[in-house]
Amino acid sequence: MAQPSHRKRIWGWFFFDWASQPYNTLLITFIFGPYVGQLIGDGSRAQAAWGFGIAAAGIVIALLAPILGAMADTGGNRLRWIWLFSGLYVVGSGMLWFAAPTNFDLFQTLFFFALGLIGMEFATIFTNAMLPDLGSREEIGRISGNGWAFGYLGGLLTLVIMLAFFAESPETGLTYAKLNPLFGLDAEAREGTRFVGPLTAIWYAIFMIPFFLWVRDPRSAPAPKGAVRKALQTLWRNIRHLPRHPSRFAYLASSMFYRDALNGMYTFGGIYAVGVLGWTVVDTAVFGILAIISGAVFAMIGGHCDSAFGPKPVIKVCVIILMGVAIGIVTIQPGSVLGIQVGADSTLPDVAFYVFGAIIGAAGGVIQSASRTMMVRQADPAHITESFGLYALTGKATSFLAPLLIGVTTALTGSQQLGVSPLIALFAIGLLLLRWVQPDGD
Repeated sequence: MAQPSHRKRIWGWFFFDWASQPYNTLLITFIFGPYVGQLIGDGSRAQAAWGFGIAAAGIVIALLAPILGAMADTGGNRLRWIWLFSGLYVVGSGMLWFAAPTNFDLFQTLFFFALGLIGMEFATIFTNAMLPDLGSREEIGRISGNGWAFGYLGGLLTLVIMLAFFAESPETGLTYAKLNPLFGLDAEAREGTRFVGPLTAIWYAIFMIPFFLWVRDPRSAPAPKGAVRKALQTLWRNIRHLPRHPSRFAYLASSMFYRDALNGMYTFGGIYAVGVLGWTVVDTAVFGILAIISGAVFAMIGGHCDSAFGPKPVIKVCVIILMGVAIGIVTIQPGSVLGIQVGADSTLPDVAFYVFGAIIGAAGGVIQSASRTMMVRQADPAHITESFGLYALTGKATSFLAPLLIGVTTALTGSQQLGVSPLIALFAIGLLLLRWVQPDGD
């Protein structure tokens, strides 16, 4: 059997972003999250529950990610791990169909949502670790940016499909295209909106086919005897020795905070809009389309900037922009924008939120792409998967803390606006720690 060409291997790798992006787009941010907020009814309570559920998944990811990465570096078999975690992705997302308005079980819903999220995050560790195999040091920034943009387009297409053909308005029972939900789905039982779970699972299963057909792992040898023990020993040694690599240490710490803050924006954006501005699921979907388009365009632009100037200045500019947006979002509420009072029937708060969403999409796409190329520059080439395991660990070490902080702050204050204010501090800490990061690592 002929080996896939280098171009095909790159495109196969792109297809993971295309296949997995709907979990972020449809489930976390723009469709399922706001839908859960509507079912719970109380915006602050929904935001707190969403925060606690995602925090639980983040703890599991934080504990296991570096261990899995070390094991893969020791024994190879990265594609086998991706198969395993793809199964969790499909099962977790598919089971969200059962989040029906009647007999809604919040615990069960959050359990399966977390299961799929864990599958996506663990699969991402292993696919990210394959990036250095796809091009030279100078090329991977562009490859990463194009892959991220391709993923955004996949998320955009699924969002348009949901908006036009499935997600119904609670008032009319019709989709945004003024159609009944496809396949005879019952609008009264919100089956059109609940189909977001099975659609996410089916989309992933179909579009991972090119990935598994075209991507080859040069580290595919069976794990040697004692691989698990050796992996854990190596992992512990590398964690202890991190202070000997100050640039890598500073970058992992910096990205831990700014990536978590960005994920907080994605995670709570839809629930925030529903609770504070009274948006419907359809409104948040339109908002998502705008954010995704800007994200796709700027991810490609950012990839070229990454190749031209290196990832560090790209990351720094994006963190500053996102911190400004976080400050702006806290000031948005009906009748007020940036502390300026407007009429009760003014659309300015909604327009401002749309603008902030576009900026988040643009800066978020760029910073996530540049972050994984920066990790390649900071990593030990002999332990690249383990390094991305540590990258996932640091990305999740506070990713359970940020939703937890938002959940606790929202519960204590009863205010969704004040509830998201911890994001500002997380961005500021990440920006400060970038000072000690060397552009090409230690």
